[in-house]
Amino acid sequence: MHKSGGNGGTGGGALDGAVVAVAGAAGPAGRAALLRLAEAGAVVVAADADPARLAEAVDAARYAHGGATVTGDTVDLLDLDATRLWAAKTEKEFGRIDGLVHLVGGWRGSASFAETDLADWEVLEKLLIRTVQHTSLAFHDGLLRSDRGRFLLISAAGASRPTAGNAAYAAAKSAAEAWTLALADAFRKAGGEEGPRAAAAILVIKALVHDALRAERPNAKFAGFTDVTVLAEAIAAVWERPAREVNGKRLWLTPEP
Repeated sequence: MHKSGGNGGTGGGALDGAVVAVAGAAGPAGRAALLRLAEAGAVVVAADADPARLAEAVDAARYAHGGATVTGDTVDLLDLDATRLWAAKTEKEFGRIDGLVHLVGGWRGSASFAETDLADWEVLEKLLIRTVQHTSLAFHDGLLRSDRGRFLLISAAGASRPTAGNAAYAAAKSAAEAWTLALADAFRKAGGEEGPRAAAAILVIKALVHDALRAERPNAKFAGFTDVTVLAEAIAAVWERPAREVNGKRLWLTPEP
């Protein structure tokens, strides 16, 4: 069994020695999260459906933080059994599981409500809802066993204020939020009178921006967008707060509508 501490992080913080799984780790937000979590001293277990991009993200985090334990698993999060196996393997290998950061994303929209293509719903329901269902069910027990378990969903302000062309996206995000809040209620009930030991929380953004996107669109303002490095910092900061403060909460990184 691997030891989960002493992995080259800054040490001393709430994430030092924690074992954190990151779902959807190969995109820009995932890469930023891997870097920040590794810097904080966590053992980071990354998963994505794209093995090549995942390997690049894992290598970048290892290179940036020499000695950090960052591993990658190609996992089909649309397969509940595969997701459960990933969770079980992670806890068995590292002796604990202290977090699941859910970064699986996707967007589809239309010019108007009447032009909504329900094929978009078929895609988004899988990406934005089904993967949340599977990761939450797979990691629930392990997070309860932890003394600092956190389940973090990254959501969008559009879930609270749907627009005509974003019906499918907003509905999917809203459903994912509801599912996460139900998980939070399970953690609350499991904690009893002492309060929850684990927490499920939602980080809400308008949209994400990163350096490559800025380079592609140098004239764009990206007003209200959250940089992926700011999101990564907010993710790490959730472990610094007591479970009772963040469980069942929407933590806004953009102004509330």
